Amino acid sequence: MTGKTHYKIPLQIIDLQQDGFHPLVKITLFGKPFILALDTGASKTAFDETLLLHAHEHAVLTSSDKLSTGLGTNSMTSSTAVINDLYIGGFLVEPFEAAVLDLSTINIAYRQLGHPDVLGVLGGDILMKYQAVIDYGEGELRLKPE
Repeated sequence: MTGKTHYKIPLQIIDLQQDGFHPLVKITLFGKPFILALDTGASKTAFDETLLLHAHEHAVLTSSDKLSTGLGTNSMTSSTAVINDLYIGGFLVEPFEAAVLDLSTINIAYRQLGHPDVLGVLGGDILMKYQAVIDYGEGELRLKPE
């Protein structure tokens, strides 16, 4: 922990070629490194189903009767998974339920721009819970333990 109240986690800010910028953060899940995009507009943290199952073949997904909105659609079916070993930088997130969706279109777009694949998006559920501060100038995410 750095400072008195927040963990400081480096961000990689990627340029989407005239369509804005996305902050990316390195995480560890199932003991393996991944990247998430920070998405303050996403109400819930979400992972790509294919990449999640590839990362951990025994991941337990539960079908959801909720329809996910956003990502250009309002009719995307989803599953959920309880995540209990997510580290953002060195910060361990308490167990939570994440949405599991087909996010392949995000990675297709990222690849076309020469950016790395992302496992998913870090959403408002985690950002709010840990009073996140996203500092574009310093290129860091600050999270406050509960």
